[in-house]
Formats: sequence, C-alpha cells, structure tokens
Amino acid sequence: MNEILDFLTSAKVTELATDPRALAVAGVIFIAAVLLRSKFVLLLLFTVGGVLAVLRYSNLGVRGGAPLDQQMLIFVGGILVVAVLLIYFLFIRGD
Repeated sequence: MNEILDFLTSAKVTELATDPRALAVAGVIFIAAVLLRSKFVLLLLFTVGGVLAVLRYSNLGVRGGAPLDQQMLIFVGGILVVAVLLIYFLFIRGD
C-alpha cells in the first residue's frame, strides 16, 4: 500500500496518464460505467481524458515551441470544447 501511495504522490500527470496500471483502472471503470449506464461516470472519464489531451496538445510547459499566445489559444479553445460538450450532455440532452 505504501508503494501505491508513493507512486501517486510522486507521479506527474502525464506519467500517470500513460501508466499501464492507471489505464487498466480507467478501462475497468469505463466498462463498468457502460454496463451500468452511468452517464456521470462516463462524462467524468471524458472530462479527464479531454483535459489531458488538451494539455498534451497545447504544450504549455515546453520552451522553443509555438508562441505562448498560440499555445494559450489552443488550451482555452480545447477546454471550451470540453465544457460545451459537458453542458450539452448534462443539461440540454434529455435521457
């Protein structure tokens, strides 16, 4: 148990997102959510995955890449897309 807690406290978000154990747990949660038809769990997984994808694509911490204005524009646009989809599925689209 101490090894798991040490891993979780010392891991970075990108390392945790690419760890096979974390991906296996996310896959099991996804399958359980699909089988139980849990809309909120599926939207939570979509949100986490979408934000991680936007963070990875925007490369906010990388120097020598695109100018900061372009990186910030990609980041804000991606987060807005995720937010609009969440609002649509939670509040607009009925069951």
